[in-house]
Amino acid sequence: MRRWHRMRRVLNYANLSTPLGLLVARLGRARLAPGPDGLVLGYGYRLPFPIAGAFTIGNVVLTKHGEGFLTGRLLRHEDRHASQYAACAGLPMLPLYAVAVVVSVLVCGNPASWNVFERLADLEDGNYLRTPPWWARTGPGGRTGPPPG
Repeated sequence: MRRWHRMRRVLNYANLSTPLGLLVARLGRARLAPGPDGLVLGYGYRLPFPIAGAFTIGNVVLTKHGEGFLTGRLLRHEDRHASQYAACAGLPMLPLYAVAVVVSVLVCGNPASWNVFERLADLEDGNYLRTPPWWARTGPGGRTGPPPG
């Protein structure tokens, strides 16, 4: 494990975001397994919120899906969120993320495309689509550019 990942693990325990993530995992009855780079992976999360296919609290990455779902680009995306918790001093990330969701919904109508946290974690790695701002849409259904045909 690289030095940054060790430091992130310590920071996210100290700032209480990882302990909160472990509590949420327990409440959601997720099966925990050690992951790469100091992450803890939780599979089979059973609570209906949040709706996302995977989400991160501190160094804990949770999904309703079974083992093997958290791999590749999606895991890198969630790994970046773990680093964001460390950068935001832990729990303050939760209200900051909520504000970013509201801003994104106001700008483009969905919670991720203009959410600064999702953009910094690489939208595509998290399986999110890039939606243009509402004022830049020119065609029916929010298309940009010339009409087809």
